[in-house]
Amino acid sequence: MPYQWLPDEGEIRHLHLWPHRSLPRQGFVWFIGGTAALFALPLITQLGTAGLWMLLPFLLSALAAIWVALRQSYKLVTEDLTLSRDLIAVKRHSPRGKDQSWQANPHWVRLTLHATGGPVPQYLTMNGSGREVEL
Repeated sequence: MPYQWLPDEGEIRHLHLWPHRSLPRQGFVWFIGGTAALFALPLITQLGTAGLWMLLPFLLSALAAIWVALRQSYKLVTEDLTLSRDLIAVKRHSPRGKDQSWQANPHWVRLTLHATGGPVPQYLTMNGSGREVEL
């Protein structure tokens, strides 16, 4: 999971985390362009016939569906971890507008690294204030 340490505010540290994106924006452009080019191949054989107009709406709607699905994947869930001497807090920002937060005293928080058995390798959880959260 990519992360970035933000500038310190005195004794308070901030960590910004976001999920790994396997298709960067430049790759998105190439993928949509390549898909459109491949969709155009059957249309070339149909130029000047009624078959062109029968295929065109389906190919354009398929391309639009791929475009919308990939654009939706770029709306990220991000997490902000705030760490100070007296407080550790995690705030999760969801693209649907539903923010979740958790906070505890860092002296009583237990970190657990699950090397295997979690949804991903090296799965990290924090347990404190009667709740377990994952990063």
